[in-house]
Amino acid sequence: MAKAFASQGDMTEKTITFEEVGEGLWAFTAEGDPNSGVIVGDDSVMIVEAQATPRLANKVIEKVREVTDKPITHVALTHYHAVRVLGASAYGADQILMSDMARAMVVERGQEDWDSEFQRFPRLFEGHESIPGLTWPTTTFSDSMTVYLGNRRVDLMHLGRAHTAGDIVIHVPDQNVMFTGDIVEYHSACYCGDGHFNDWGDTLDAIKWFDVDAIAPGRGDALVGKDMVNAAIENTRDFVESTYRPVARVAARGGSLKEAWDAVRAECDPKFADYAIYEHCLPFNVARAYDEARGIDTPRIWTAQRDLEMWEALQG
Repeated sequence: MAKAFASQGDMTEKTITFEEVGEGLWAFTAEGDPNSGVIVGDDSVMIVEAQATPRLANKVIEKVREVTDKPITHVALTHYHAVRVLGASAYGADQILMSDMARAMVVERGQEDWDSEFQRFPRLFEGHESIPGLTWPTTTFSDSMTVYLGNRRVDLMHLGRAHTAGDIVIHVPDQNVMFTGDIVEYHSACYCGDGHFNDWGDTLDAIKWFDVDAIAPGRGDALVGKDMVNAAIENTRDFVESTYRPVARVAARGGSLKEAWDAVRAECDPKFADYAIYEHCLPFNVARAYDEARGIDTPRIWTAQRDLEMWEALQG
């Protein structure tokens, strides 16, 4: 019997921080748990990332109500992962926004991802009984779309593949602030189990082009100021490259998944072992990197059973 996933033992409730990253723009963070963003417009509010359950979404709503009583009309979801989307029903928003590709991934693998993440993250799915089902968007787009919250312009853009094939970012031009989802993290491991290692750096470059003044990342502290933004972008790049590079070397010589795992530990542990969810992510990151290095472009679907089989293979 393989030992439990690191995430299964992570049952400590996290401390929430609600920080203003621009005028009327807020980052909801919780010590490496999934972040949410809040965009307050003239007459309504957009939420970025719904959280895993209505229970957790209500924690976001409590913070929103500390700063505005405007109605929540839009929920923008940067990708399809269960811990990001299954709390959407709590907001009562008329519009749920995703990229076309993210919606396609809900169709293709949404239920499997829910089952997989439910097994791995028991704390995040406390109160799961209130989830009404998979979250479906009301509106999708291929490359970009613009929403106006009164006079406030909000641009939603697919800049390239990274954390998933369907990632989007949300940019608020009047404050030059961006909500990046899990494309950028801060002192938190990147989850790469559904990622595209060879594309991720180009997508980071596309974000960097905007020269934003602040980022609300997918996990970790809000990034305020260009120095902090750039440091986080480059740190994310280093994490992704440091994971893929040793795996690619192992795969090129026909080495095993376990050899790839050992090679990544040797390269990444000294730099990233103290990062939030590092141990949670590592087996999935290595497995996906091993697939990509062997020419598998589309990430294989994680299921609760595949998770266990992969984890057992790495214990040998």
